[in-house]
Amino acid sequence: MADRSLRGIRLGASSLQSEEGVVFHERANHTYVCTQCGRETVMTFAADAELPDAWECRTCGAEAVLRVGDSVVEVDHSGDKAPRTHWDMLLERRTVPELEELLEERLSLLRARRGAADHSRLSA
Repeated sequence: MADRSLRGIRLGASSLQSEEGVVFHERANHTYVCTQCGRETVMTFAADAELPDAWECRTCGAEAVLRVGDSVVEVDHSGDKAPRTHWDMLLERRTVPELEELLEERLSLLRARRGAADHSRLSA
């Protein structure tokens, strides 16, 4: 039964959907210029879309800036935050003297273990 339902249709060759009644949205092309390699990338957006000031360059991966007319848009990076490192998060919970004290405790514990292991090897 399932064999008969697909008879005469080549899978993947053509779509069964039609574009009848579909209204396409207005589009506009915008140019982005890479700050590193200088390459221009043309992107197509909806005509009423809010454009990003920066885009990733397809060639080198650096920041490409939107060009409006003959000039490029200034990108404000003042709100960008640097990623927090493990050290930053550690300093939020402990002070440096506390960390030095913990380090000394752990080192003395390891030294004691190592000494016991060395002592047991010598006696055997």
